[in-house]
Amino acid sequence: MVTAIVMVQAERQRVQETAEALAGVPGVREVYSVTGEWDIVAILKIARYEDLDDVVTGHLRKVEGITRTQTMLAFRTYNEALLDQGFGVGLDESQNR
Repeated sequence: MVTAIVMVQAERQRVQETAEALAGVPGVREVYSVTGEWDIVAILKIARYEDLDDVVTGHLRKVEGITRTQTMLAFRTYNEALLDQGFGVGLDESQNR
């Protein structure tokens, strides 16, 4: 499974519509509106690396309101339980709750 993170800048008046359209694209699992330089972050989960081109250049290019994107591929996944364990290192049990 390939995970890609796509950061999106959208036309100011179309952020919500653009995010909703992204959520309907095959392979897009999660869409977040965010603060900062980017307006939207989309998390993609795709079976094969080769399918990434179909989703990113085939589908995302057709979504109205997108002005710029940056795509990152994930190398490794750290699930929430593992992250909690890592952040809890050095704390006694009463602090780790």
